[in-house]
Amino acid sequence: MRVAIYSQDQEQTVKSVKLSLESHGVESVILGNKTLTKDVDYVIVTGGDRGVRTYFHKFTNSTIPVLGINEFESSGYLAQTDLKEFPTYLNRLRKGDFTIEHLTRVDVKIDGKLVYPALNDVAIFSSKSATLVEHVLRVNGEEVWHDSSDGVIVSTPIGSSAYSMSAGGPAIYQNSKVLCIVSVNSLDITRRPLIVPEDSFIEIDDISSSLRCEVVMDGKDRFKVDKIVTCTKYPQPANVIRMKKDSTTVSALTKKVKLADELLNMPPSSKLLLKTLQYEGSLTQKELAAKTLLPDRTVRLALRHLLDKGYVKRRVSLRDTRQRIYEVPK
Repeated sequence: MRVAIYSQDQEQTVKSVKLSLESHGVESVILGNKTLTKDVDYVIVTGGDRGVRTYFHKFTNSTIPVLGINEFESSGYLAQTDLKEFPTYLNRLRKGDFTIEHLTRVDVKIDGKLVYPALNDVAIFSSKSATLVEHVLRVNGEEVWHDSSDGVIVSTPIGSSAYSMSAGGPAIYQNSKVLCIVSVNSLDITRRPLIVPEDSFIEIDDISSSLRCEVVMDGKDRFKVDKIVTCTKYPQPANVIRMKKDSTTVSALTKKVKLADELLNMPPSSKLLLKTLQYEGSLTQKELAAKTLLPDRTVRLALRHLLDKGYVKRRVSLRDTRQRIYEVPK
């Protein structure tokens, strides 16, 4: 068995993974910017869900199954294996004792130019929040609506429990052969989330706003759009290794329902920090203050509340032991 390791700025984690592989007699190679070769059986990706998404953005045509690793105890839908658990799963990896989930991706063209396929969602918004975006939605050439809203989201089943759900979209089982289209805060209350077959040809056309409009890919990269975005099913799915049998769709929804009840009684500053950590991943106190624009004292008190309630965990940075890093636990 030969394994490739892909990581972005996770040197200590890569060392741990490589040592575990060597102790089990597994040959490994650090992928970096190298091209995947045919003799690689599996790819191990560090950095949690964000790392897995980055990998599939870079290696768009790879068919090699991917095992995502979380550096610490962070919940993940793409990367379900914690670093400390990894050695216990190596024998199963060698024996092929796992399932492979084939996740739908969305092929995207912006004003006729291809960008990388999205794994979670494609969102179109104004460059400034709370600014209306006008657009026409067509599915398979047929006009569905002409709308004015805060924006529009096209999500895959794996992305349905993320940004789309926050905007009022439904939770979709991951093996469903559909895509979801959500108009965000439309001026027309009849613009409900739309479920379409995954092989549909989706056009968001005549896009306009008082400011520049942007396409946000998987909550990460932003691209300017002048007029039209088209979305189709990408021919090659993302092949993700699942070691755990529980349904991530059901467990994710259960966690979100429970958390929604608890959020009602949470201070606004704590809510903001929690959502920031869920969306951005692990951050230091200084980074949280910069991203939320909250005063340092408010951030400190809100973190104390989240730590006391168990919503957030704290760990020591491997790069700087003086730093504390905060993250959302399982």
